[in-house]
Amino acid sequence: QVQLVESGGGLVQAGGSLRLSCAAPGRTFSSYAMGWFRQAPGKEREFVAAINWSGGIIYYADSVKGRFTISRDNAKNTVYLQMDSLKPEDTAVYYCAQDQSAQGGVRVGANEYDYWGQGTQVTVSS
Repeated sequence: QVQLVESGGGLVQAGGSLRLSCAAPGRTFSSYAMGWFRQAPGKEREFVAAINWSGGIIYYADSVKGRFTISRDNAKNTVYLQMDSLKPEDTAVYYCAQDQSAQGGVRVGANEYDYWGQGTQVTVSS
């Protein structure tokens, strides 16, 4: 069982920034792709960004491209999501997830990820 722990959520005004972190204890963190998803009230969970094991392959949802940056530090077993130019429509619970079967790439389907964090709330006020 892999325990993922998100942090860094909060309340921010539109146009502001937040950085989310996701810690994943264990020696195998550097072997797996990681992703960020979000879920707003009344909506389905949606893909935000993903990064492969080395950081060499990154993919973003169109809705966040140019505003969000995903990165990872394998020495710290941590993946980050830097969120800039936040909009009210970015308000959601944000989840990190680990994909143990991506085979070097990244995937965008939530059902392809094996382990999930508990989520962290991000609220953007207008």
